[in-house]
Amino acid sequence: MMEEGSLWHQWSMIRSLLAILQWWGFNVTVIIMNKWIFQNLDFKFPLTVSCVHFICSSMGAYIVIKVLKIKPLIVVDPEDRWKRIFPMSFVFCINIVLGNISLRYIPVSFMQTIKSFTPATTVVLQWLVWRKYFDWRIWASLVPIVGGILLTSITELSFNLFGFCAALFGCLATSTKTILAESLLHGYKFDSINTVYYMAPFATMILGVPAFLLEGNGILDWFESHPSPWSALIIILSSGVVAFCLNFSIFYVIHSTTAVTFNVAGNLKVAVAVLVSWMIFRNPISPMNGVGCGVTLVGCTFYGYVSHMLSQQQPGTPRTPCTPRNKMELLIPLVNDKVEGKV
Repeated sequence: MMEEGSLWHQWSMIRSLLAILQWWGFNVTVIIMNKWIFQNLDFKFPLTVSCVHFICSSMGAYIVIKVLKIKPLIVVDPEDRWKRIFPMSFVFCINIVLGNISLRYIPVSFMQTIKSFTPATTVVLQWLVWRKYFDWRIWASLVPIVGGILLTSITELSFNLFGFCAALFGCLATSTKTILAESLLHGYKFDSINTVYYMAPFATMILGVPAFLLEGNGILDWFESHPSPWSALIIILSSGVVAFCLNFSIFYVIHSTTAVTFNVAGNLKVAVAVLVSWMIFRNPISPMNGVGCGVTLVGCTFYGYVSHMLSQQQPGTPRTPCTPRNKMELLIPLVNDKVEGKV
């Protein structure tokens, strides 16, 4: 029996490690591909790229749920789809678009560090708007996050104000999505696949017309001037497929790891994305800039640890709002976009 228990424990660790590695792989690949599309393919149309991702994710979620039946469909009332899902989809759409816009103007390393500011904006928004109580340890954990972001921004050698603002407002959009999810999606236990199944079609509908009106003529000009447009289009479509695979990997990693492991792996993922992007694009990073990024990630890890510890308090003890009680509450891609950032 002990040997069976030991083998099961080893298999569980291996499965968790594989789940984290494939999650990292898809996440970093989406980010690098998007940056490559904007920078190397000179396809400077973030609305269209976002729309392609939404379309691919809509089709992928339909195939997984309706055709392959890998995941059961969570049934949502038609009225709730417009009253609950549509507002979430609107914010979800803004979040993705702002992330892609920021990638067009600033390096991946800087963009990923700014996105780590999301826990701070979430806490502050809930405190200001909803007057929610937060333990002093939560506030203390935000200090290194804010300090790291300030240090990174001041020392960023490729600073662009427009890209910085897009990434910062993307954090606000992610935080708004987090807060709305608590109220609008109350009563529904969405996983990442069902979330995409309902939200991606709405996001496509919301973004399709603006993308066509604002970027249509530019895309035609790009198509005529680009030396190999068809191969470039394959890369753009592939990024949409990988974006959907990322959502599937999120579902797998949540079910294969603990909440603490998920949080730590999410912060390490940012470090991996920064390192890989630097190896590919060779954007200049000063020593103090690297220190600021490191401080931010340490702060995010500390925030996740404190949130988890407070969530484990005995009944009757004040519980920090927006802290997942268990992994099932992590099934809606909220503060991490970490899942962030991608469809």
